[in-house]
Amino acid sequence: MDATNTNGILMVNLGTPDSTKVSDVRKYLRQFLMDERVIDKPYWVRKLVVECFIMPTRPKASAEAYKSIWWEEGSPLLILSQRLQKLLQEKVKTPVALGMRYGNPSAESAISELLEKVKDLKKIFLIPLYPHYAMSSYETAVVDVQDTIKKMKLDVELDVLPPYYQNEKYIDALVDSAKEHLEWDYDHLLFSYHGIPERHLCKADPTGEHCLKVKDCCHVPSEAHNVCYRHQVFRTSEEFVKKANIPEGKYSVSFQSRLGRDPWLTPYTDATFTKLAESGVKKLLLLSPAFVSDCLETLEELCEEGAEIFEEAGGEELRVVPCLNENKVWVDTLASWCKERGFE
Repeated sequence: MDATNTNGILMVNLGTPDSTKVSDVRKYLRQFLMDERVIDKPYWVRKLVVECFIMPTRPKASAEAYKSIWWEEGSPLLILSQRLQKLLQEKVKTPVALGMRYGNPSAESAISELLEKVKDLKKIFLIPLYPHYAMSSYETAVVDVQDTIKKMKLDVELDVLPPYYQNEKYIDALVDSAKEHLEWDYDHLLFSYHGIPERHLCKADPTGEHCLKVKDCCHVPSEAHNVCYRHQVFRTSEEFVKKANIPEGKYSVSFQSRLGRDPWLTPYTDATFTKLAESGVKKLLLLSPAFVSDCLETLEELCEEGAEIFEEAGGEELRVVPCLNENKVWVDTLASWCKERGFE
C-alpha cells in the first residue's frame, strides 16, 4: 500500500450470525430487530415485540434455515462479501475493508482495519451494498458508520455512494450476471425484492404527501423518489428489461420476507408463485436485485421454499439467478466508482 495514501474504502453489507447455533442466531436477530429503523416503534414496544413474540420461536426456526444453506467455510453472505472485497482490492490501491451492519465484522472493526493500513486516514468512501434506498437497509448502514466514526472520535470525511438502482453500470452487471439464464426457455421472469412495511415509504417521503397517496405515485415525478424504495425497485426492473429486451407482459415484480401483520409492499412473492403457477406458468425465472450477495433470503427462501411453493401449485421448474456475487462486470463497476471519486 502507498504509505502516503490517506484514503480508505469501506463496503458494508447486512450481516449474518457467526454460526448456525441457536444462541448465535438469537444474538444476531436481537441486534437486527432492535434496530429502530427495522422495527420503527418506540423502544418499549420494540422490546416487547422482539422478546415476547419473536425470540421464543424465531431463533430456532432461523437456525434450521441457516443450516440448510451454510457452507463449509461459513456463512454464504460473509464468504461472498469477503471474496468481493478481495476482488475489488485487486483493482484499486486504496485499502478496502468490509463491515456488516449486524454481526461481525462490525463497522468499528472494519474502520480499525483501515486505520491499521492507512497511516493518516482522512477520507472513507462508503459503499453500502444495497442498490436501493430503504431506512431498514441503506439508511441504517450509513447511519451506523457515521455513528461509529463519532464514537471512535475520528476526524474523517465520509463520501457515501448514493443508491445505484438505475446506474447504467449496475444494470449492465445485473444483465451480464443473468445472461446465461435468460437463454432458458422460461415462461415468465419474476423480480423478487425484499419487502418493507408500507409505513416506511410514507415515513421516508420528504414531501409527506406523495408516496402511496398520489395515484401511480412511483411513476409521477417527485423528490420523494430519491428515498422511495418502491419507486427504485420498479426503476431497476424497468431498466433491466429494457437492457435485456424482455417482452412486455413476460415479467412482473413482487416482494418477499415480510414480518408481522402490518401492511407490507405487495404483491407478496409467495402468493405470486402460486398465482403464476395456477395461471399456467410452468418455467419461472427469478431475479432478486435487492441483494448483491446470495444469502438466507435467496438461497433458502427463494431457491428452497419458493421452488416448493411453485411446484406444489402446478409449476414445473423455478430457476433463481444467483446474485451479483463475484461477477466480473460488478467488480469492475465498483472499481470504476471508486476511481471516479479519487479512490484509485
